[in-house]
Amino acid sequence: MPGWTNIDVQDLPGVDIVLDVTQGLPFSDVDFVYCEHFIEHLRFDQGFRFLEACCEALSDGGVLRLSTPNLDWVYLTHYCAGSCDVPKRISDTFILNRAFYGWGHQFLYSREVLVEVLDAVGFRNIVECEYGESTRPVLQNLEKHERYGATPDLPDVLIFEAEKTGNGKRKRTTRDTILRQAQDEFLHMLDWKIEKT
Repeated sequence: MPGWTNIDVQDLPGVDIVLDVTQGLPFSDVDFVYCEHFIEHLRFDQGFRFLEACCEALSDGGVLRLSTPNLDWVYLTHYCAGSCDVPKRISDTFILNRAFYGWGHQFLYSREVLVEVLDAVGFRNIVECEYGESTRPVLQNLEKHERYGATPDLPDVLIFEAEKTGNGKRKRTTRDTILRQAQDEFLHMLDWKIEKT
């Protein structure tokens, strides 16, 4: 994207810096961070640390804008539960799992979990946005990922802007609580352990 420092883990056309962001971000006093359809490709604990690194890299008043598939939309549009015949439920089972694991997905977020994580890492003024819309001109019309049958009540993509503010210190108990819950209810099943930071 012109005017931005474009980061990727691979040296591709248009990439300014080749960087594995799971190892941190070597930036400070950044005005804006934008990531589209990226965080779902990280394990939950890696995504959590990535968002912490984003908050640390931003200047006071800096804003993160991110988009990620909406878990609610995936579930409600990809699986018919008990309301359809057996062949449809079988097909939907495979389609739902494709949404979870296809394209390298590692963790899909609901609104509630994403807001909780953003708050836990220190962001404030967390606002859900419409596709391409922002009160900040530099963050308008950034999304390029295709849309899939979204409705106003059920967007296919979650888009949030979150601000780093001087009084936005990390809530230690909230951070520890959500990390412990993720470990207890999900990560341990995959033999993933959250590294102490």
